[in-house]
Amino acid sequence: MTTNYGIVLVTASSQTEAEAIAKVLVESKLAACVSLAPIRSIYTWKDQLCSDEEWQLMIKTDLTQFEALEAKIRQLHSYEVPEIIAIPIVAGSLDYLQWMGQTLATNSLN
Repeated sequence: MTTNYGIVLVTASSQTEAEAIAKVLVESKLAACVSLAPIRSIYTWKDQLCSDEEWQLMIKTDLTQFEALEAKIRQLHSYEVPEIIAIPIVAGSLDYLQWMGQTLATNSLN
């Protein structure tokens, strides 16, 4: 089964922000599912080494909708430069991929 499905990774500053973004993406049919997990990120920002607790969003989506997904994330996100990275799903459970397709196929809002 060939698909355009993928996982988009986004970090958020708090659980509240992560949940708010996730809910909007699922409700607007830009995501079939969003999994959330607390993480610690170490990175350089404006020449400063940073170490922050963040929330990772793992967004299961149809990558043909990436532009709309990215625009919605930027609209909702508090970061000046949010992480928005797409990774294609190269294989997966047929049942799960079919469920994704059914869930995302009703996306008539975007």
